[in-house]
Formats: sequence, structure tokens, C-alpha cells
Amino acid sequence: MKTLYYLLLAACLLLGPAGALRAQDRGGAPLPPPPGAPTQAARIELDLDPNTSEAHVLALPADSSVVLLLGRPNRPGGRETLYAFQQYDRDLRLRTERAVEVPDEFTFVRLCAEPRIVYALFGSTRVPGRFLVAAYDAQGGQALTQVFETKTAREVVDLKAMDGHLFATVTLSDGQHLTALLLDVATGRLQFIPSVYEQLPTQLSFVADAATGRAEYVLTQTNGRKSRLQLKQLTDRGQLVSSEYVQAQSDRSLITAQLSPPQDTSTRLLTGTYSLRDPGYAQGLFATDLSAAAVGQSSLKFYDFRRLKHFFDYLNPAHLARLERRNERIDATAAEPQRWRYRLLLHELLPQADGGYVLVAEVYAPHYRSSAYAGNRYYGSGFGRGGLPGYAGMPFDMPVGMNSAYGNPRDADGYQTSHVVVCGFDRAGALLWDNTYVLNDVHRRALEETVRLQSLPDGRLALAYLREDQLHYKLVDRDAAGPNDLAVPLFTPPAGSPDKVLDSEPDELLPWFGTRFVASGYQRVRRPGAPDRDVFFLNAVAF
Repeated sequence: MKTLYYLLLAACLLLGPAGALRAQDRGGAPLPPPPGAPTQAARIELDLDPNTSEAHVLALPADSSVVLLLGRPNRPGGRETLYAFQQYDRDLRLRTERAVEVPDEFTFVRLCAEPRIVYALFGSTRVPGRFLVAAYDAQGGQALTQVFETKTAREVVDLKAMDGHLFATVTLSDGQHLTALLLDVATGRLQFIPSVYEQLPTQLSFVADAATGRAEYVLTQTNGRKSRLQLKQLTDRGQLVSSEYVQAQSDRSLITAQLSPPQDTSTRLLTGTYSLRDPGYAQGLFATDLSAAAVGQSSLKFYDFRRLKHFFDYLNPAHLARLERRNERIDATAAEPQRWRYRLLLHELLPQADGGYVLVAEVYAPHYRSSAYAGNRYYGSGFGRGGLPGYAGMPFDMPVGMNSAYGNPRDADGYQTSHVVVCGFDRAGALLWDNTYVLNDVHRRALEETVRLQSLPDGRLALAYLREDQLHYKLVDRDAAGPNDLAVPLFTPPAGSPDKVLDSEPDELLPWFGTRFVASGYQRVRRPGAPDRDVFFLNAVAF
């Protein structure tokens, strides 16, 4: 009887006025956009087949343009790829197209840029350690290429541009160490940076600024039981200026961290994650000011996840209630704190108008699937989109197929992101507020940033990501609660158009300029009486 009662209750709810309205909206008129929804004022489509072409997007906030690196087959069925830079203005109108000659032995690795120059790095599939850099001048429209013979470098795990030079963090051919290269694109000179030479596995972050001539690495060093951070400051030519260690004096370990941008010379805010006992899992966040003005005054500030107001918003109410009761018992008995087992992917610190910074961190876990045919298998070769820059040689750096001679084998097929933590810090590292964006079943094959962030004029933050044919977003107003399920469809053909989008594979969402993002990816479009066509799209999305 109880089962019948609940079935009847569910039917009443679905068939009631609200349920009827939802059904009508799904099958008839489109739902009205949610409050604060972004607009999509510009869109372009390129006829590109995702099986034979490649398209890589980079947004240039300095001149409100977008640069697209296109790779297309030289002829139908041919293996040779022709590459070209295309530059679009703020309304996504084509401004310039410049072809670049890339020999067939090279495949794309990654893009980076400084305010007016875009750099594309390619790796050789024939000669290990050989790289090609294509540079595009976004103001003059010229392009040039340089080949670098590193001999010992293998996978590129980070790439930053500064004043005509590329800082490339690479793993070495011995499979045990990581180092950095300085590539002078204009002259073709190559320099190893001896001050960056680390044992794998390690984690790192990197900031650089041409105006101050500063580049700085934050490296993780661990003995398996405890970990600390080492900060290395370099000139724009790779010379070591200073080196310092940051470590906790207690049983805490510092896992990984981000340093405030070098442009702010009045502070050096370092914030990241720490652990208790096991350096592989985060217990909370830490922050400290390392500037000269704070010497002798600053200390590490630790914030256990349970002390954050919104960290556990992703849990259902019953689970959250059990967690709170457990923590109350711990507090009452002065027992050891609850040990958390979280992994966090840190974004670069975002400066705020009040002088503080926002840290965005994605909480993720490896995702597995059972397979009767598990074997050693890598997604990518180190020359693709691979792992996230800065996570070199970690056991969770790239999905690796695992097998077992006995039992039920499992394949690692990517990473699952459950929620995103957003924290506001003042210049001294004091936590001012926190918030959380709960994601909707986000699964990626590589460890890379899922959510993108943009500051709005009223002080709020827009967090957004692409999934299937929708742009999902949350508007964060410091620690105020807000909905996590806001979404709008990616631009579809206007009313009256015979075109119909059959399939959408969004690829990238990038912060652009002002309150704009640029979204890109592939779609399959059908027009009555004509064959289906594949297109690559760029959408301008503005909050």
C-alpha cells in the first residue's frame, strides 16, 4: 500500500499545474532565461570536420580579439595538415588570416600568449625532444616559426610567455626529473634553467610578468610522509634571484599553492592546500603573506574544510546532518579532527578591486570504469591536451589504464569534479568569505580546469562551464547562497531557420574581456533536403 501511495503522490505532482507547465515548456515554447542569464550576441560557424581538422582557441583580452589556430587537411584523405592563425574582433568578424608552415612530423601541444603575441607549440613525432614554435603578432598580423632541439626534453607540462621568451616546464627523458627551458623565439636560442631541476613526482605553479621582469615557480617537495613548498624567483632571462622554503612547523604538510601575480609588488600572497599525515589528500586551505613588509609578522593561517561555510554544500541534507553530528561529537570529546580525503585543482589567484584575491579550487577524484579488457593505455602522448600544466608525474596526472592478473580489473577513464570552492582572501591571507558551486556530473578525460571565472562590475563573480549543448553558470556574491542549476542553451539557429542542431560537443570556454566569455566546439547541423554538416562554432557570451 505504501508503494501505491507514493506512486499516486508522484503522479499528482507531475500532473499538477507546475508539472503541466514544465511539460508544456519542454515540448512547446522555450523556457524564459533565468535571472542574470548571459546574452549571446555574436556567433560564427566554420565548416570543419572534427575527424580531419583541429581548432584551438585563445582569447586576447588586451585588444578584445580571439585567435584561432586551425589545422586542416591539405587535400581530402591526405595526411598533411595545413595550419593557419585566424584573428576575430569583438563581434567575431574575421580580421586577419595568416598561414604558418608546420612540417608533417609535428603535432600540436598547446597555446599561450602575452598581450600582443600568440605562441603555438608543436612536438615532433619522429625526433624526441624536438619542438617547433609558431608565433603570431596579433597587431601586425605577421607570423614566424622556430625549431628547437632539446634532445632530452619529453612532455611539456607548463608553458608561459614573457617578453618574447617562452618558459617551458618539461619532463626529461630519464622519466624521473623535471626542469625548465627558456626559448627565445626571435633568435632560436635555447637555454636550460638549472635552478629548476626536480625529482618526479612533483606539483608546480608558475607566474610571470614582463613589466616587473619577474618569474616565479612554486614547487612541491615531498619525502612521502611530509611535503613542503619551495619558491624560486627568476629574472625574465632565467637567472635565479632567490630561493626560499615554506613549510609548516606542526604535523601539517603543504601540498600545492598559488602565488599572487608579480604585478602587485606590495604583497606576495601564497595560498593553497595542506594535509594531515597523508600528503596526497587535502585537509583544508592555508594562506600567508611573504612580502618584505610582512617579514617577522606573517605566519601560516590554516582553514580546515569544516570551518568553511559552504564547502559541504554538495552533500545531500541527510549526509550533511550526519557529518555535523559527527563533528559535534569530535568537538565535545576533544578527539582528533575528521580526516578528509579531497584532491583540489587550484586556479591562478584573481585580483579584486578591494586589493584582495579570490582563489578558485575544483574538488575532483579519479573516475574508474570496470572493463574485461583492461590494459595499459594512455589518453594522449604528452603532445596533446594531456594533463593539466603543473601536475607533472603525479600518479593522477593522466588517466592510465590499470590491469590486474586476478579479480575484476578497472580502467581509469578520467576525472569527476563534484564542486568548486571559491574563497576571498585579504592581502595578509585572512579568509574573508567562501562559497561553493556544485557541478552537474562533470567528467573529463584529462586533469584540466573545468570552470572559468570572470569578475562582474557589481563585485559578483560569474563561474561557468560547458556541458553538452548548455552553458551552466553560477553568480557568486561573496558568501551569499545562490542556485547551482542555472543554465542556458548554447546559441541555436534563430526562429524560422530550417537548420536544426543534432549534436553538440562543446570544447572550451575562456574568459575574454569585460564580462565576456568565448565558447567554442563542434556541432552537427541538419537542414531539410541537404546532407548533415559539421561546423566549428565560436559564441560570444556576455553577463
